[in-house]
Amino acid sequence: MKRKQLTTMAVVMITSFITTFTGSALNLSVPAIGEEFNAGVVSLGWIINGYILASAALSVPFGRLADITSRKIVLVIGILIFSVCSGGAAFVATIKALIIFRVVQGIGAAMIFSTNQAVLISAFSPEKRGKVLGFSIAATYTGLTAGPVVGGLLNHYFGWRSIFILTFGIGLIVFIIAAKKLPQAGIGDNGKNVDIIGSLLYVFTITSIMYGFSAYSTTNFAKLLIPLGVLFFILFVYHELRISSPIVQIRMFKNNIGYLLSNIAALLNYGATFALGYLLSIYLQIIKGYDSQLSGLILISQPLIMAVLSPYAGKLSDRISAYKLASFGMALCSLGLFSFIFVSESYPLPLIIVNLVIVGLGFAFFSSPNTNAVMSCVEPKDYSVASSILATMRTIGHSASMAVVTFIVAQKMKDIPLSEAEAPLLIETMRIAFIIFTCLCTIGIFISLKRKN
Repeated sequence: MKRKQLTTMAVVMITSFITTFTGSALNLSVPAIGEEFNAGVVSLGWIINGYILASAALSVPFGRLADITSRKIVLVIGILIFSVCSGGAAFVATIKALIIFRVVQGIGAAMIFSTNQAVLISAFSPEKRGKVLGFSIAATYTGLTAGPVVGGLLNHYFGWRSIFILTFGIGLIVFIIAAKKLPQAGIGDNGKNVDIIGSLLYVFTITSIMYGFSAYSTTNFAKLLIPLGVLFFILFVYHELRISSPIVQIRMFKNNIGYLLSNIAALLNYGATFALGYLLSIYLQIIKGYDSQLSGLILISQPLIMAVLSPYAGKLSDRISAYKLASFGMALCSLGLFSFIFVSESYPLPLIIVNLVIVGLGFAFFSSPNTNAVMSCVEPKDYSVASSILATMRTIGHSASMAVVTFIVAQKMKDIPLSEAEAPLLIETMRIAFIIFTCLCTIGIFISLKRKN
């Protein structure tokens, strides 16, 4: 492997690590943050939701900007924004300030998500695409693995703010490396203009629909945003079909069924599984009474399996049908989620770990092969947009997953402080969520199987 390829791999893997590490580590800190600010369950959910919403709304516009200008510049600026916001979040005095920093951090994450995969695969030959994507996704899952353990330890001994301080330090180091050593990835097409109208319509669409759904039960204004978001979406599609340089090639979805179904499968898979860590963090600490350190050690079982097996699954997808591997992975995720429907106050701890391992296996066999399938469907000039659309499917899935939880919590528990929530009510809320997530994942199996080899 050449030095430039090693540098590219290092930058992509470290950024993949820190973006997921922060979120998974914060899941363990939710009870501590709620106690310090006396915040309710709905307010705490927006620490996660605000970040996801910003990254979902802006990934595609930034991906298109990167394809036209410079993938390296967009990535480097994204790393800087993400890191600075980590430093700022460590010193907030209110829950509102923390949410604001997380939203801006989501903007930086959008710039990272929209360029990471494109920068990586541009540095390697097509026959190595599945292998290097496997390593990148393994870094993502390593972040998810380290988050509960390191985050639990940091929260237990130094407080939740130490998580942001650590992320700031790592982010600053990788920013310096990327700015000085990362080679240019993609030539850029200066003959094309940034689709400003399309970008605005896209942002309005994602923001209106996702915020409207998330805040549906707590804000009357949010009820108007969902139909408004649908209107923005119609205008967006109409506009994109009429211009020569759109941010999203709508026709690519229509003419490439494998590309379309791969993205839908990703949306459903991430939407069904993302809130698992958030719900189990609350369950283990509030209902089971474990501290954040022990809870982190329990939750590590899922992402550890994902981190270990993702490179193998990615390499396997270079030789075996990526669609079949992804469908098999989706089925395992569905099985694991189904088992969590029966969670109770006396639910055996070994069974929790077994279920997490099953979901981890499923995710390992889904994510790398599905990413390989998506990127195999597009030309090199569209790598950033394809990467950003896939990242958007992931972040929209994440946002939808948290929105489902927020909606159920708002209906069942309102915004009472987490420390005052009764165990039976929490368990009922979790069961409803897992029923919905199991159904979504099961639908995803059939959609994934519809793809051709």
